[in-house]
Amino acid sequence: MLQFLTQLAESDALGGYGPLLEKITFRSSLATLAAFLVTMILGPRVIRLLGTHFRERLESRSPRLDELQRHKQATPTMGGLFVVAAIAAGVVMFGDLSNRFVLAALGLLLGLAALGGCDDLKKIRHGRGLRAATKLLTQLAIAAAVVVPVYTNHQINPQALQLDLPLLERSLPLGIWFIPLATLVVVASSNAVNLTDGLDGLASGCLLLAFLAIGVLVYAVGHAEFAAYFGFTPIRGAGELTILVGTAVGALLGFLWFNCQPAQVFLGDTGSLPLGGLLGFLAIVARQELLLALIAGVFVAEAVSVIAQVVSYRLWGRRVLRCAPLHHHFQFRGWAESKIVARFWIAAVLCAVAGLSAARLGTSPTPAADSHLVASQPATESTSK
Repeated sequence: MLQFLTQLAESDALGGYGPLLEKITFRSSLATLAAFLVTMILGPRVIRLLGTHFRERLESRSPRLDELQRHKQATPTMGGLFVVAAIAAGVVMFGDLSNRFVLAALGLLLGLAALGGCDDLKKIRHGRGLRAATKLLTQLAIAAAVVVPVYTNHQINPQALQLDLPLLERSLPLGIWFIPLATLVVVASSNAVNLTDGLDGLASGCLLLAFLAIGVLVYAVGHAEFAAYFGFTPIRGAGELTILVGTAVGALLGFLWFNCQPAQVFLGDTGSLPLGGLLGFLAIVARQELLLALIAGVFVAEAVSVIAQVVSYRLWGRRVLRCAPLHHHFQFRGWAESKIVARFWIAAVLCAVAGLSAARLGTSPTPAADSHLVASQPATESTSK
């Protein structure tokens, strides 16, 4: 599709509008709309299929939580199937499939979706998902498989293998340690989103906001002038991932149509694992792992709440929360589900704004010599097409 659009742009068929199709921002807009439409078209059909064969079994160790969630019993799950399909379709239509970052991102998305699908199927059929060790090791293997090509690409520019420390105006050289760190970021992000997926619209709404924020950073590092403004290390080809961000935003908007309270379908591990992993992948390509922790603050808080609950109970026999993850704690305090989701969305907006603000604080313009990988061509968004 991209080849067709490029040929169309180079011809006289579109008059003076041909160059518009070469712009990343324009293609990203088209990809967003395409993913949304695919989600809206596939959604009802896939939900009917899932409702016949794949319904959620909500069982926990807490009788009170089971009571609170009882009205959601037998809701179709694995809605991530049509979200992932919409993202892949949008990228295939409007993305550059010769871009190694795009190919790696698609591989990660499909790999984690397959893992999540296996986990969901096992839960539906046997009441319990994959063993934690099996699931984690598979996640690590999939993440490492896509991180290595990113490492190879970043070796061209040594600055791309440094860990930026916002506000300190310093960087930490990583070298080969980039691989384990990046793998950990992808897996941690994947699991954090998975833990957040517990209320109608909660994970999908927060993901939508996080993708919008990380998309700004991804676009910036692929653009010579914006990278210099933010003080980022320019990464050639990273801007193309803006297309993938657009498809994720469009697909999540479509999914929210069906997932808002009362939910017609759940995301399931089929959706939460790949979308969380994709968020982490975008951060490592843009070299903004620490900013991701701020942008995805809601997911971090959910993961930390689970860790704190487990550690506290095992060490001291006490629970720091009434129930973990954090959103269930507020349920136990009597908050309405709609109130919890709305307030978490507000928190997600604030985290996204704080992350984008912190991106500029404590940075200094990137010297021209350091930005040769991008600045060797005209500093326009079409250079990364």
